[in-house]
Amino acid sequence: MSDRPSIMISTRDFDRLCALLERVYDQNDVVPELFDELDRASLVDPKEMPNTVVTMNSRVRFENEDTKQTHEIELVYPNEVDGSPGKLSILAPAGAALLGLSVGDRIEWPGPGNKKLRLRLIEVISQKAEATS
Repeated sequence: MSDRPSIMISTRDFDRLCALLERVYDQNDVVPELFDELDRASLVDPKEMPNTVVTMNSRVRFENEDTKQTHEIELVYPNEVDGSPGKLSILAPAGAALLGLSVGDRIEWPGPGNKKLRLRLIEVISQKAEATS
């Protein structure tokens, strides 16, 4: 599973993520991989984003194909991780891996301790429209 699936990212998420990654570049091991993902992504106007694609603030269900465990999370920016269950930072390996995937996609992503994460997106439960700031 060395070939990653094609991904779509909204132009709003792209701009916000680029700004975030530039600020935390030397502070997180996920940043270089996430920059690579942003470089290869197809950019889409937020209003045109299919509801089957993982965007920032999406609630999704995915499977870890190695453990066969299913997880339901909301993909959030690091400052939105508040200890409540079900929030996953974009700077966590699984969070970065999920961004831009479409339902049914599988991805292999670098995980903690030189292990590979093998994830499959089952469902995009909801996408939250973000207020413009």
